Amino acid sequence: MADTPPNENVGEAVPSAQKSSWATFLKSIASFSGDLSSLTAPPFILSPISLTEFPAYWCERPELFSAIADAQSNEERSILVLKWFISTLKGQYTSRNEKLGSEKKPLNPVLGELFYGYWPDVNGRGQTNLVVEQVSHHPPITAYYIENPQKGISLQGHSAQKTSFSGGSIIVKQIGHAILTVNLPNGEKEEFLITLPRLRIDGLWYGSPYIELSETSYIQSSTGWLSTIEYKGKGYFSGKSHTFKATLSRPGSTQASQTYEGLWHETSKNVRTGELFTDVTTPKEEVTTVPVEEMDEWESRRLWRWVAKGIRDGDFETASREKSKIENEQRQRRRDEQAAGTSWALKHFDHIDSDPIFEHLGRLFKANPPTEDTYVYRHNRNPGPEKA
Repeated sequence: MADTPPNENVGEAVPSAQKSSWATFLKSIASFSGDLSSLTAPPFILSPISLTEFPAYWCERPELFSAIADAQSNEERSILVLKWFISTLKGQYTSRNEKLGSEKKPLNPVLGELFYGYWPDVNGRGQTNLVVEQVSHHPPITAYYIENPQKGISLQGHSAQKTSFSGGSIIVKQIGHAILTVNLPNGEKEEFLITLPRLRIDGLWYGSPYIELSETSYIQSSTGWLSTIEYKGKGYFSGKSHTFKATLSRPGSTQASQTYEGLWHETSKNVRTGELFTDVTTPKEEVTTVPVEEMDEWESRRLWRWVAKGIRDGDFETASREKSKIENEQRQRRRDEQAAGTSWALKHFDHIDSDPIFEHLGRLFKANPPTEDTYVYRHNRNPGPEKA
């Protein structure tokens, strides 16, 4: 565990008036057995953003996503997929740290919660559309579909978390995967299986939590090219937080064809040539949505707007009251369904027990587990600026 947060300028997340509440929360974490996601966090440590919005982080650099479709060879396509993937990590795992002073706990989505957005066509890159649905509450599972129809590229996936406490850190095992599909000019398609890294939340005892990635994730192409990404924190490759080393290997080979390393929240380079590989120090592009007033009652930003406002204003009493109101309503909805012998119907996704693409591509690098379930998008939403 790192001794200090990676950003020395980050202030403490815990207001002075809340120190005792934070200490009590830490004690409850340390003594809790089971999945920590079921614990109720104090309002001052909550983020004003629901987990249902998180899939938008996949495409905050939409030009890198669309560029994958322009690759001229299988190797180049795998390099561009790796470049795009590494460039998503800062948004997914440190942007809230920068905005909010330190890492905050996202709002737990309710079953059926929705999030829609898009990134408009700029300079011929095509419009990229996003559909997200909370498909399970216990355990919490978020399914998403991202597509750029003009470029013939899409990403379908789901994510869940199992959280535990160990060695003074919160350990988050990310469950789920994503499948990136590229329609090729010759009429064929190439698929990429993307697995998710494990997270470690450090800095708890300083009152300034931050995320560090750990262990290994993979990007396996249906053409055989494999990217292996190792994540290390302080005291490893460079002695810096947020360090990674990625190797790209040819089909049927374990030898690295290309090696990249650096900091996933700043820059990285090609080890052999010294050429810049990723640079996420430049501004990202936020997802576009319709105004909150025009959203459906189940859309994240409308559903949680008064909770979010309370958190942003530092009015934790209001945030807690509004949050309890939503959660109690959901509990009652589940009781009503149970009494009626019905269950919640998903709006945009169908669940299947075993993903054949995961099973096929996972076999190429001996994925563990060898099979995983998935959620398949129904293609039943008309995208566009007027309906994000």
